[in-house]
Amino acid sequence: MVNTAANAPVRSPFEGHATGNRPNAVGQIGVRISAGMLPSFTLISTWVSGLPGLLDALTAVFGDTVPQRIGKTARTEFGLLARSGPEEFLLVGDDHSDRTTLLRATVGADTGSVTDLSHARCRIHIEGPQCRTVLNKLFALDLRESTFLIGDIAMTGTHHVPGTLHRLDADAFDLYVFSTYAYDQLATVLDAAQEYGVGLQPG
Repeated sequence: MVNTAANAPVRSPFEGHATGNRPNAVGQIGVRISAGMLPSFTLISTWVSGLPGLLDALTAVFGDTVPQRIGKTARTEFGLLARSGPEEFLLVGDDHSDRTTLLRATVGADTGSVTDLSHARCRIHIEGPQCRTVLNKLFALDLRESTFLIGDIAMTGTHHVPGTLHRLDADAFDLYVFSTYAYDQLATVLDAAQEYGVGLQPG
């Protein structure tokens, strides 16, 4: 029997948005956006008393690069490792390697949990000289470089819909969103950017 579900084409939740440039009234493009699905997105979590064991397990996999403070990130050979909460980490990879099996070999059920959320998260990339102005319209975050450092992440949200913002550079960010709400969240960002001119490309 053929497993039709496994062979079904994957549809991006962003499908339907028109790509290309939408200059503002004076012909400028102040914000450039790309949006697409993530090859790999893994949640690693534990309970309060399990944190020391989880940190030991993650150190065995990633070495001394494991972020010790909430909101900090590290680039590893397996992808971006982010400390997203007191007892929670995110691992974002740009290929389809099986990170879940790798992590579960070290993070046992008595230490914490490893959950593959690749099907449930998407990424909106936002950059350009007006990108911080646009993001400040939507998120209650202080985006000054002295406060929200390059490499930092923050849990945030707009219109009661959560997301995670990651600063890549002074004027470049990745926004990780739930697949369920991704289409409308991209529409919200595009609308907020329109007055500055916006360009949308496939992710």
